[in-house]
Amino acid sequence: MPPLDPQLRAALAAAGGRAREALTPEGLTAWQERDAAARPRPSLDRLRDGGRFAVEELRVPRADGEGEVTLVSARPAGAGEELPLLYYLHGGGMVTGNAWSVLPRLLRGWALPLGLAVVSVEYRLAPGTRFPGAVEDCYAGLVRVADQAGALGVDPRRVVIGGKSAGGGLAAALALLARDRGGPTTIGQLLLSPMLDDRGDTFSSHQLAGHDTWDRTSNATAWQALLGDRYGAADLSPYAAPARATDLSGLPPAYVDVGSAETFRDEAVGYADAIWRAGGEAELHVWPGACHGFDTLAPQAALTGDAHEARTRWLRRVLRR
Repeated sequence: MPPLDPQLRAALAAAGGRAREALTPEGLTAWQERDAAARPRPSLDRLRDGGRFAVEELRVPRADGEGEVTLVSARPAGAGEELPLLYYLHGGGMVTGNAWSVLPRLLRGWALPLGLAVVSVEYRLAPGTRFPGAVEDCYAGLVRVADQAGALGVDPRRVVIGGKSAGGGLAAALALLARDRGGPTTIGQLLLSPMLDDRGDTFSSHQLAGHDTWDRTSNATAWQALLGDRYGAADLSPYAAPARATDLSGLPPAYVDVGSAETFRDEAVGYADAIWRAGGEAELHVWPGACHGFDTLAPQAALTGDAHEARTRWLRRVLRR
């Protein structure tokens, strides 16, 4: 397997065996319970950080009529003008995570320095909700944000969709869905270690089996939870697994990054290549020696700083167009 970055190797060793524990169908419930305990939802008061940010929750009816989608809207306090928006979809393998816990990092890292508003989506998780529930939740929220941009203080001409891991896959699917439905226009898609392909047959998926922090066993478990009896179907929708798409033309510019020592390496590289082949724009970064979730595992590592700077430069450049 590709060598790990020394700082990431040390962080993995410090984290112990749990960092490489595989998610299995039998262990899914316990995995979800541990994640909920380790990643509690911060209160709105805590997210406001003593008045540095204006934060509110919005409710959007779901397309299937089954309740509402919660959106957490945040922006630097006192920003009077319409701000560009990062419409963000959290990670967690489609089975864990929440819209609130990702916000402190997004607000400190991008909202303040770039003058961004952020909307984080609380989409439904598998296996409680199968495809297409999550991506339809994300689409319903995007439509509402575009419709109410003025009231939210958001510039509808400068919306970037983005996400990490499962959220990166959802962001890619959302770009396809918005294109095909003639939905809201976005100016970029920020795809961080995106979960794109249910088939698990890439070289990196086999190469990193048993080594990456999210390996082919965990990935197969998550896809099975999302797709149920549609898992592995020959005609699976690209809105479920964007790597299945045969037409990647007409999409907003993409930023794709992934680690060289990561299960998702080859599907992410292949997706950027497919965008180029379709005549589109993609910026691809493969971080040497990085495993899945390296920036969360080792936030002080040099590689994490380099990745944050590259992502920030791309965001700034896209927003200034």
